[in-house]
Amino acid sequence: MTRPFRFGVQCGGDHDRASWRRLVRDIEARGYETVFVPDHYVDTEMAPMVAMAVAAEATERLRVGALVFDNDFKHPAVLAKELATLDRLSDGRVELGIGAGWMRADYEALGLPYDPARIRIERLEEALAVIEGAWRGEPFGFEGRHYTIRDYRGVPRPVQEPRPPILVGGGGERILRLAARRADVIGVNPNLRAGAMHPEQAVDSLEARTDEKLAWIRDEAGPRMGEIELQVRHFVARITPDARALAEAMAPAFGVAPEDALRSSLALVGTVEECCESLVARRERWGFSYIVLGADAYEEFTPVVERLAGT
Repeated sequence: MTRPFRFGVQCGGDHDRASWRRLVRDIEARGYETVFVPDHYVDTEMAPMVAMAVAAEATERLRVGALVFDNDFKHPAVLAKELATLDRLSDGRVELGIGAGWMRADYEALGLPYDPARIRIERLEEALAVIEGAWRGEPFGFEGRHYTIRDYRGVPRPVQEPRPPILVGGGGERILRLAARRADVIGVNPNLRAGAMHPEQAVDSLEARTDEKLAWIRDEAGPRMGEIELQVRHFVARITPDARALAEAMAPAFGVAPEDALRSSLALVGTVEECCESLVARRERWGFSYIVLGADAYEEFTPVVERLAGT
C-alpha cells in the first residue's frame, strides 16, 4: 500500500519562549505535519516533553513528538501519563517516538549503566507493553524482567483512539524486528551500535543495507505490514543545482563513493524536482512516506513539501 507523504522537522538548539514559538509556527505554516525534539543530555539544550508542550500550545494543528525518547531515561508508566496528559491538552496531537537508547555519552554523564543492546531492546519491548496498558485507562498488571506493574490504572486516557501512534526507531535487526511487531511507525536509521556518531553509519545507510533492513521488517511484520508507516530522517539535506559536486565534497569523509552517497537513505540532495523524484522513487522501493528533515533544512525544502505532502 502506498501511503501519502507527510513531513516533519527535528529541532534541537537553544531557544527562549519567543524564538521557539516563532519557529514551530513557521514550521506549521510551511505545511509540515510534525515537530520532533531529540532526547539527549549531552550537547542538547531542551528537554523534549516541555518543548513539545510549548510547541503544541503555540500551534493549531502541528503534531508533536520526540525523535526519539530514550526508554532508559524514564519509567514507561511515567512517560505514558505525561504523554496522555499532553495528548488531551493538545486535542490529540501527540506521537510517541521511542527507542532503546544508543548514545553512550548520555549514560556516562548521568551515571546510568549502558547495558548490551540485547538488554536495552528487551527492556523497550516490556516498556511498550506498560505504556499501552496504561493508555487503556483500566486497571492492569504486568510482570516482566525489567518492570512490574500491580493493579495500576493509567489516567488520564489519551484523546486519540485507540491510542497515540507509536514510532520505534532503530537500525539493527533486533530493534527493527521489534518495531515490525509493535510499532505503528518505524523509523529506519543507521545502526548506532558504536554508541556514538561514526563513519560506518554512512555505509549502513547505503542502498543494499536499506534493502536488508526492509526485508527484516517485512519478514517480521507479515500481514500487518500494510498497517505500518515507514519514516526516514534525512541527515544530509540540501537543495542545490549541483548535487554531484556536493557529494564529491562530502563523501570522502564517510568513506563512500559520491554516487553511493547520493542514493543513501540518509541523503536528500538536488534541485526541488530531483528531490521530489528521489522521494517518490524511494517510496516505491522502500515505502518511506514519512520524511523528517533537520531545522537547518526545512525552509529550503518548503517547495518539496508543497508539492508532495498528502500525495
